[in-house]
Amino acid sequence: MADSVDTVTAPADDTSYSFFYGTLMAPEVFFTVCYRAGHPPPEITSGHVFRSAVLHGYTRHRVLNQEYPGIIEDDTPGACVRGMLVSGVTDGNQNRLDYFEGKEYERKTLEVVLDTPSKEAKETDGSEAKKQETVKAEVYVFKYPDSLERREWDFDEFRREKMHKWARAEYTFDGSFK
Repeated sequence: MADSVDTVTAPADDTSYSFFYGTLMAPEVFFTVCYRAGHPPPEITSGHVFRSAVLHGYTRHRVLNQEYPGIIEDDTPGACVRGMLVSGVTDGNQNRLDYFEGKEYERKTLEVVLDTPSKEAKETDGSEAKKQETVKAEVYVFKYPDSLERREWDFDEFRREKMHKWARAEYTFDGSFK
């Protein structure tokens, strides 16, 4: 299979991309953190696009005794984390996200990969080739590897059993945001 790699540039409207691999993959949690509303009006939601993406060279683990994960670097061949790339993240959103993530995480700018079919590229059998786009995104990396469980954090389990607590209207974050 022929792969090509393109770099996607940041949105032109003074916003950026963030890659989420845990609770913030759920739009309801993202909007609760950034806008204090799990289901904001279309004027807000239309400014953010959620797309599947992969971060290579990291693994995701559940934080000990918590409902959320952390990621750490991992040089094992094939190590990667699947998550969501969110566009349209403003400075105000980023400040709220920094506060939400707290001191356990360090925000880094890393390259993530989107897998999207390319309309231009064709395989020898006539099928579409897979085109890989890389995007520089803000990613929260866990600072304390010894505080992680060995097992992978499970997003489906979170959605099914815990998300209702994370996306309710009264679940807000105190702090000064400019």
